Amino acid sequence: MQNPLISSLGLFLLLSIVACTPSAQQSPEKTVQPIAVGAIPDQDPEKLQRLYRKLSDYLETELGVPVEYKPVQDYTAAVTAFRVGDLELVWFGGLTGVQARLQVEGASAIAQRDIDEKFTTVFIANTNSNISPLQNANDLQQLKGKTLTFGSESSTSGRLMPQYFLEQSGVQLQDFKGEVGFSGSHDTTIKLVEAGSYQIGALNAQVWESRLAAGEINLDKVQLIWETPPYYDYHWIIHPNLTKRYGKDFPQKVQAALLKLDPNNPEHQEILDLFGAAKFIPTNNENYTQIEEIGRKIGKIK
Repeated sequence: MQNPLISSLGLFLLLSIVACTPSAQQSPEKTVQPIAVGAIPDQDPEKLQRLYRKLSDYLETELGVPVEYKPVQDYTAAVTAFRVGDLELVWFGGLTGVQARLQVEGASAIAQRDIDEKFTTVFIANTNSNISPLQNANDLQQLKGKTLTFGSESSTSGRLMPQYFLEQSGVQLQDFKGEVGFSGSHDTTIKLVEAGSYQIGALNAQVWESRLAAGEINLDKVQLIWETPPYYDYHWIIHPNLTKRYGKDFPQKVQAALLKLDPNNPEHQEILDLFGAAKFIPTNNENYTQIEEIGRKIGKIK
């Protein structure tokens, strides 16, 4: 008969060996919640997918945490997603950035492109509309009685600021023929004016220049007629959720990663080119006071 003491000792030794094996020692890895990166859909979705996929990979490497790009349907959806925390690091226009920040206590503007501290809107016209390039803001009066499309209703460069400059020159939206259109994006604005669907369009100057450089605009059908004075526009806004998750200094780390993008580095240069920028520079909430004031005046901020 087997000695009970020996049997118990054997069982103990067997259990000890099993417990010491690698598979038994492994515990489920702690899942790190990705940073949810987003952007207003102001351009062609394919261009945005390419840009933010590359940027997400870069930030993931620099910050040492997972980063996930989440596209949204429209400008309003980007603001809403930031408000509820579904997006935590977002590339906003001036107006949507202010709208989002005002709804989330502790949200901060941390970076913008070098071109965003002096951004502009361009007015374009279909060549068959017989509108000559304007010499100054007072010449905007010549656009009365024409058809006009903006971009998105919540676009800074495609609606807010062009409407502001029109009104400053004594031109109201009701002075245009029919209802003013809202194309939804700067690329679509170009296409609609090029096709003659609208005689005039207002859009982001950087998008116009980049599409022009790429040979994507037919200058036999559409021309630039006026460029606005400069204003602050696009910028990155970070959600306070990330401070709670990764520490108080995390916004500074994200800002440093964005400012680190170097045009002398080919991989960085590709990202900067897609953004239409030479570099990123710091910014802060106070830079968008004018945007907030204008937004309130035309009813886009309450």
